[in-house]
Amino acid sequence: MKNNKRIGRKLLFYFGGLIIMTFGVAISVKSDLGVTPISSIPYTMTVVSGMDLGIATMIFSVFMVLVQIVLLRKQYKIVNLLQIPVGIMFGAFLTLSGKAMNYLPTPEDSILKIILMLISTVFVALGVFLYVPAGFIPLAPEGFLLALSKITKLKFSTAKVISDVSMVFISLVTCLIAIHSLGSVGIGTIVAALLVGNEVKLMTKICGESRDKMLGANSESKRSEND
Repeated sequence: MKNNKRIGRKLLFYFGGLIIMTFGVAISVKSDLGVTPISSIPYTMTVVSGMDLGIATMIFSVFMVLVQIVLLRKQYKIVNLLQIPVGIMFGAFLTLSGKAMNYLPTPEDSILKIILMLISTVFVALGVFLYVPAGFIPLAPEGFLLALSKITKLKFSTAKVISDVSMVFISLVTCLIAIHSLGSVGIGTIVAALLVGNEVKLMTKICGESRDKMLGANSESKRSEND
């Protein structure tokens, strides 16, 4: 019975964290100051092709899983294919979050845009703070980072920096060529890259112990979150 309650809490934190993250991404889109690095490529697909951001995120998740298979080959674990339905679910949440944001007026004032952008980083950080320690299937981009760090022997944090910079660069070049503007990349992208990780660390410092007692989070999850 006690174990069932713990699993229930983990599921609540996992799905709650994912939903909160999607609201963070949707709010960053609303701010029109650039999305987080991890969402830069899906959002680039949106601004270039006009497809829904949730659909673009689903496609990107499948691509990230395929890249993991290529990188890991025989080391790839079949259970990680569950990243595909998780990515589809995340994309669906993102579509709903985006529709919810449509009910809010589009900010014209620069200060309001900056406030929205800062709020979006808090939502993304809170989502990571809740979802990662639950210890279930990671999102495909995070799975790719884990695979990259395993193959290259790089620290997770170093692999994340390389990945974020690469994704932003790809998005920037694509937008400049296809639509002759910065598109998904803006000051918000840079701010998110600087703030989100530090916000997660701050949340962990303040509330991490209480959260981990509720979840019984393993040390590996905590290491990944703090790296």
